Amino acid sequence: MHRIYLILVALGVSISAFAQGQPHTDQSLYVVIGAFAIQRNAIEFTDNANKQSIPAQYALNPKRKLFYVYAMHTENRKTAINEAVKLQHISAYHDTWVYSGLLGDNPQVVKFNEAERKEAIQQLTDTKTEQKQLVAEAAPVIVAIEEESKEPAQQPIVPDGKSAVVEKPGTKPFLFRITALVEKDTLAGDVDIFDADVANKTRKSATYRGNDVVYVKPINKSGNMLLECEVFGYRKLQLPISYETPEATDGVVMDDITVVVPFEMVRLQKGDKAIMFNVYFYKDAAIMRPESRYEINSLLEMLTENPKYKIRIHGHTNGNSSGKIISLGDSKEFFSLTRDNKDGRGSAKKLSEERAMLIQKYLIDNGVEASRTEVKAWGGKQPIYDVDHAAAQANVRVEIEILEN
Repeated sequence: MHRIYLILVALGVSISAFAQGQPHTDQSLYVVIGAFAIQRNAIEFTDNANKQSIPAQYALNPKRKLFYVYAMHTENRKTAINEAVKLQHISAYHDTWVYSGLLGDNPQVVKFNEAERKEAIQQLTDTKTEQKQLVAEAAPVIVAIEEESKEPAQQPIVPDGKSAVVEKPGTKPFLFRITALVEKDTLAGDVDIFDADVANKTRKSATYRGNDVVYVKPINKSGNMLLECEVFGYRKLQLPISYETPEATDGVVMDDITVVVPFEMVRLQKGDKAIMFNVYFYKDAAIMRPESRYEINSLLEMLTENPKYKIRIHGHTNGNSSGKIISLGDSKEFFSLTRDNKDGRGSAKKLSEERAMLIQKYLIDNGVEASRTEVKAWGGKQPIYDVDHAAAQANVRVEIEILEN
């Protein structure tokens, strides 16, 4: 860990020249290490990055109602990609990505191609022998290959004061409006689209972000689609719809040429289970990675809102092999590895139990009564995929079961 800190200090110096003092324009590129619906979580995440010598800042994207924490701001694409790959390889921020456009004006994910990724990794491996060792040990970085066209920073204004939506050939503009049914709050989330003509609807055809106009392509000849929205803390909602005549579906309306689809999400009820898809753990450790903060705090917020909630936290692993277990020890850092962590060994069931108990401890430390939570360890007894499946990493998960509400 000490070696990594030293490298990050050096990395912080290279980043700081770009992260400060540059004008923010619609050509801006941001190396983003986290996104949060709650401002205090973005502040904590930013402070944690700064403690690791990464000069992070945060800014609000009001269209998505999310606070983006970024480690670099620049207009140089190559520079942004190089820094993103560095952070993916030699820091705890493995899911770093690059956004383009002025924050708040419909930023787009920058999808860099394989050649750019390889060039960045080559530069990274040529810097220091110690960095070479770290890169060799790191898991391969998965990046998108195709270039994505950039949306205009601002939509043109039409006489009635509404933003004009420009038609794109072969697509139809949709607005998936995701809100809480009771509180009416806007919720950050995505909508998955499945082919309704396929008997097994487990494989999604596309995913689109919510609460923003997106351009949807048809996925079959009939136009029959199944829309699915799942936001943690809320029940999954499915909606069958026709691409050709979407307004025939109850609740769907047309706003000029835009199809407005409402998703009014209902809080989890007794007997419901929800997978914490965005909670990740360090390898062989009962310690969460930093990007887990948002969803963990969403759980905390849910329990705080409704003091009648009682939950069971289910821990799962990929397979049942015994091995090394890194636990919290004397550390109070739930989202980073420290010298105070303890190394031990145990079964897969023990690892899954310690991970579930870590979340339980976090909730209790933040004001949730211990009597409102309990833990169940499964090890690898309830996999979603076979242990050798390409998506087997999804077996490593935590599920929340509502016992009382």
